[in-house]
Amino acid sequence: MEAHRISKDDRLRIVGMFAGMGSGLTKVAVGHGFDTIKTRLQCSPPGAYRGAIDVLTKIIRNEGFFALYKGATPPAAGWAMIDSVLLGSLHNYRLFLLRNGMTDLSSNGVPRLTLMAHGIAGLCAGLTSAVIATPIELVKVKLQLQSQKSVVDRPFKGPIHCVRKIVDAQGLKGMWSGFTGSLAFRCNFFWMFLAFEVCCLNPRRFHYSNLVKGFMRGFTRLAGTPFEISTGSANFASGGLASFAFWAMAIPADNIKNRMMAHPYPAPLAYKTPRPSFLLIARHIHSRDGAIGFFRGLGPSLLRAFPVNACAFFVYEGTMRALGAEATRQ
Repeated sequence: MEAHRISKDDRLRIVGMFAGMGSGLTKVAVGHGFDTIKTRLQCSPPGAYRGAIDVLTKIIRNEGFFALYKGATPPAAGWAMIDSVLLGSLHNYRLFLLRNGMTDLSSNGVPRLTLMAHGIAGLCAGLTSAVIATPIELVKVKLQLQSQKSVVDRPFKGPIHCVRKIVDAQGLKGMWSGFTGSLAFRCNFFWMFLAFEVCCLNPRRFHYSNLVKGFMRGFTRLAGTPFEISTGSANFASGGLASFAFWAMAIPADNIKNRMMAHPYPAPLAYKTPRPSFLLIARHIHSRDGAIGFFRGLGPSLLRAFPVNACAFFVYEGTMRALGAEATRQ
């Protein structure tokens, strides 16, 4: 059968990069306001806010509604680049593992990647994307933490000014402050893409262009019943549900990463400011807040997670099908 033949062509595929750009822009449009609330909760001094609703109320009252989109310019360009690298490399890692035998057989006898292989591909893609994600997220965090209503009063007037001040104070390597935290955070894409595949579609043909109908892998018992759902709907639901698994595992590292990037907030960015290590920040969080401190911002993350990632996966998978990318699940 044609569906059993796995291509041995080992050239890099760029189709995932184009699909990733659409995914990244979708994330910013849907979720940046939630992200601003989360960052304020995680990085502000103790007692500054009583919870997510208090953050939202104070931001809108003191800074205006559009303050929720502070720092949105770097993610608008940045998330397109980050997801382009993340999802572009993900597709290539999946194809590499598929060619090298990390497969099992679907119910119709067609080779597909194992769940573990999907998780490993997500892990590798997350680590790959950390190189470009770190400076973009660093600028985003710096801008989000500015509570001054007037641009004139803010230490950073915008993303370009922020980059200049960081480089002036710490050199070019200062743009990668929090890199170890970013690596720890992004390795949790293992859980994201493993969980997505637990819920993912079970297509009947090997090529994306042949995906007409399908069922979430975890709900194959619904085949042929009135509960059958379309490919796009299953992508949407799977992406949203997988994001809960991701954030449940990633929120401790996200807390550490953001505090590494926020340093020396609320103090000014001084020349050659010493940058705290991953372990130092972790010890500080535990000594001050206990284990619960690692889960600050989980509420806004979960509220944001489903709509943002459901829409992002819907756009990514739909674009991959439209562009005729090779399928790695059956």
